[in-house]
Amino acid sequence: MAAAAVLALLMVSALAGPAAGGDIVHHDDEAPKIPGCNNDFILVKVQSWVNGKEGDEFVGVGARFGPKIVSKEKHANRTKLTLADPMECCSPPKDKVSGDILLVQRGKCKFTKKAKFAEAAGASAIVIINHVHELYKMVCEKNETDLDIHIPAVLLPKDAGSALHTLLTSGNAVSVQLYSPDRPVVDTAEVFLWLMAVGTVLGASYWSAWSAREAVIEQEKLLKDGHEGLLNIEAGGSSGMVDINVVSAIMFVVVASCFLIMLYKLMSYWFVELLVVIFCIGGVEGLQTCLVALLSRWFKPAAESFVKVPFIGAVSHLTLAVCPFCIAFAVLWAVFRQLPYAWIGQDILGITLIVTVIQIVRVPNLKVGSVLLSCAFLYDIFWVFVSKRWFHESVMIVVARGDKTDEDGVPMLLKIPRMFDPWGGYSIIGFGDILLPGLVVAFALRYDFVAKKSLQSGYFLWSMVAYGSGLLITYVALNLMDGHGQPALLYIVPFTLGTLIALGWKRGELPNLWTRGEPERVCTHMHMPLLPASPN
Repeated sequence: MAAAAVLALLMVSALAGPAAGGDIVHHDDEAPKIPGCNNDFILVKVQSWVNGKEGDEFVGVGARFGPKIVSKEKHANRTKLTLADPMECCSPPKDKVSGDILLVQRGKCKFTKKAKFAEAAGASAIVIINHVHELYKMVCEKNETDLDIHIPAVLLPKDAGSALHTLLTSGNAVSVQLYSPDRPVVDTAEVFLWLMAVGTVLGASYWSAWSAREAVIEQEKLLKDGHEGLLNIEAGGSSGMVDINVVSAIMFVVVASCFLIMLYKLMSYWFVELLVVIFCIGGVEGLQTCLVALLSRWFKPAAESFVKVPFIGAVSHLTLAVCPFCIAFAVLWAVFRQLPYAWIGQDILGITLIVTVIQIVRVPNLKVGSVLLSCAFLYDIFWVFVSKRWFHESVMIVVARGDKTDEDGVPMLLKIPRMFDPWGGYSIIGFGDILLPGLVVAFALRYDFVAKKSLQSGYFLWSMVAYGSGLLITYVALNLMDGHGQPALLYIVPFTLGTLIALGWKRGELPNLWTRGEPERVCTHMHMPLLPASPN
């Protein structure tokens, strides 16, 4: 039952694939650039002061037209905010504003027309209140030619704009400062997230290989007792372990794609709540498994004594003692997951779940590993990039961010807050970007253990270096693309698979890696009986 629960989450875990740091620059091919209207869409901070005291900070989006907004706060002037009259600014304002920033209402005319009237009235910038709570992109029409606009324009969501409008109509003196700070080239969150992902794969691989080595040692002991013992262990198999095959590897990606589409179409508050419940169930299983494995070294009697539980079967006393804590931990995270430090609980549950899955689910050979990662590679690319052609947005990124909901993305992610980023937010990585390559890396270490290879002559060290390098390249690409979500498996899979296949081919061990998944071993405990001599 535990394995089934974890395997169900294995399907879901690959949904939130892209590594992401949050976009502050937005490119839009449907709104092409033309002369005088060729700015990138950037997020803009609108810091307010009310009667000389610092007020709220709002976030808007800059227009395609007009001059670029300054990136340094020290270069941004604090300027008086004035209500436009008429409010839509579709005709010349009644009064000159002499350098003030005009606050206008969206509607009745084009954005560019509002900006031209505001500039003619002497405004230094224009802030437009949207009629909905979302941010829209202010573009120019294809046939527009008079685009000689010299003041910046910013669109605010309805709630932010209404707050400023209320302050002004109440007689307060309001001034604002407009600027769009750049993200740091490298944020420490990405460094820690890289260490977290690599450390998870490292720890899970050693646990998986250690369990496999103990099984081999036990098998060799039974072999010494004769052929009957061998038959018994072969009939029993590896208790609790699940070997995937080529068909299940392909079906995993097919089912995950169907589930992703369902998430995209049905994404809502209640659906995210359902995902939270599923994640908590898997997190409890993962946290419990890891804690029992760690504590069993100090509480061996409790770990080796069992009690029969209805509908579950034999359960150790240690598991019964740990289980309430794990359930309480997951429930507390679910209830308080909106708090600033809830990401710590989410990462603990996520890491223990990934480690548990890698320990239970095993890739038997390189062929299955190659099929699994190759399918996941195509899956990631398709749903991050190609899906835009059919859905007009990246399905993977929309699901990962939790758009159309009040949640901060789906829970099947590891995330760390961007501590030195003026825009805040989180750096994230999907479970699939750790779990799926981790299954292949764990296979490499199990092979090395059985083959009694040293660290340098084996495959594990180089597959770990390849995985870490692929993930590092992902974050380099993420920064080069201005924080746009990247399919991490696009970089991780070629590094990891390419390294294993190239090393196996060079050492002449590729056939063994590809089909058997383990080195050939000579059985020293069994001998064929000698036949009597015959003259014929």
